[in-house]
Amino acid sequence: MVQDRRIERMFKRLFDVVIAAALLVVLSPVLLLIALAIRATSGAPVLFRWEVVGKNGKPFTGYKFRTMVRNADALKQQLLDQNEMRGPVFKMKDDPRVTPIGRVLRRFSLDELPQLWSVLVGDMSLVGPRPPLAYEYAKFSDWHKRKLAVTPGMTSLWHVRGKPADFDAWVRLDLEYIERWSLWLDFEILFKTVWVVLTGKNY
Repeated sequence: MVQDRRIERMFKRLFDVVIAAALLVVLSPVLLLIALAIRATSGAPVLFRWEVVGKNGKPFTGYKFRTMVRNADALKQQLLDQNEMRGPVFKMKDDPRVTPIGRVLRRFSLDELPQLWSVLVGDMSLVGPRPPLAYEYAKFSDWHKRKLAVTPGMTSLWHVRGKPADFDAWVRLDLEYIERWSLWLDFEILFKTVWVVLTGKNY
């Protein structure tokens, strides 16, 4: 049984590498157009350095397309009382820091595409619990940290089950994913994610 799970995880990693590499090549014209659009409308930098915590609490740097104004971190302090997520994570649907083009990118998850590089190098998987920012991780309870027992992913059960606004509920979904994990579950989540993205229900 343990051997079977090891083989499944090898296939999961192989699938991640093949799909991430293929998408980076196929979508390269789209990535370039997005980069040019961000640069033309809000200047540099085009990419946002995403300092997050990965498997077993190991930090890594990922990248997203920048969707906010350049001084977003400084402005965040003024918005903390409008946080719509219960728990250590900050979420605000109508965040005023998001640029006009950033809203479009977020609606269709296009800002997430640079994370394919993190998948390719092994810091992330296509499917897995969402990695937290370092300051969020510092506020985690011990049971919250169990979500990082596996490699974090670009999409998760939380993404395809309506993104509940309670962090404890979010973590419970991540733990459900870990407990139920199979290649079939990954394929199911990926299929549902494509539907969510294409219908613009991500934002």
